[in-house]
Amino acid sequence: MASVFPGLDPDTFVPHALHNQERMWPETNCYVDLWIEVLASAGFTPEAMLGFTLTQDFEGDQFTFFKVPLEDLEQLYDIRVTELAIFDTVEDHVSEQIARSRLCLVEMDSFFMPDTQGVGYGQEHGKTTVGINRLDVKNRVMDYFHNGGFFRLDGDNFDGVFQRNLPEGALPFLPYTEFAKFPRTPTSSPHQRETADILLRRHFSRRPDSNPIADFASVFPRQVEAVAERPFGYFHKYAFNTLRQFGANFELLASHLAWLDETRHASAIGEALKISECAKTVQFQLARAVTRKKFDPLATALDPAIAAWGRLMDDLGQRLT
Repeated sequence: MASVFPGLDPDTFVPHALHNQERMWPETNCYVDLWIEVLASAGFTPEAMLGFTLTQDFEGDQFTFFKVPLEDLEQLYDIRVTELAIFDTVEDHVSEQIARSRLCLVEMDSFFMPDTQGVGYGQEHGKTTVGINRLDVKNRVMDYFHNGGFFRLDGDNFDGVFQRNLPEGALPFLPYTEFAKFPRTPTSSPHQRETADILLRRHFSRRPDSNPIADFASVFPRQVEAVAERPFGYFHKYAFNTLRQFGANFELLASHLAWLDETRHASAIGEALKISECAKTVQFQLARAVTRKKFDPLATALDPAIAAWGRLMDDLGQRLT
């Protein structure tokens, strides 16, 4: 059976160090986590792509769901990603691309994905992106990258993610799908490092005009009051799209700077980690505030991260310009 990366086995797969359980945020979001493991499996350095984290902003109701720009993937690794039109069954399209050694990134329903046990599997329908490495349609088996790992699903779950049990005559939902073309000759480590340094400067020039954590802090207590009026499960969605997004984002930035030059960027790395740690701490405070309906302590909870963001940008400004 064809696969994009032959030899990968969910039973023996070892996640990349960026998904080490000792990190503050072992998982970030489905898209970036997926690319970390895909790049590592392809023999590339995932840390090289993370300069784009400098551009994260507060969007009014959420932080930017940070995703690696496709042009960065091409410049760094010569990986070309584009949309795959879905006009037949998803399985047929994916099978065709796997036979060409191309990885398909498909939006699927986490309700049918056993690796989301305790979060979404069998409990809640949610959109998430997977990278399909191997597909056995006849035996209903799929091996796939998702979040910080590599997994297998089969049987009824296979039918679920591919919408094979719809009532007769029902039209399936056609998911957004990308496919990645990998180079015949991988780019070299020096090329990745040189390109990453150039991209870091470019992304620094695209950083937000104002401090995004300060912008968030100005509405944070009011938003949490509204969250507290919703069922408690909504807390997790809110925290994921706010505190977890910027906390994980800046921990990845710290890893990127350490990979580029840990000595040169030592102070910036420290500030990025302060932001990440503050987000983690405030997430626990958020849970208490929602439970107890006491919101005043949240007014200043993000002050350390606000100050660290300012120092971080000042430090990088001196070193990159």
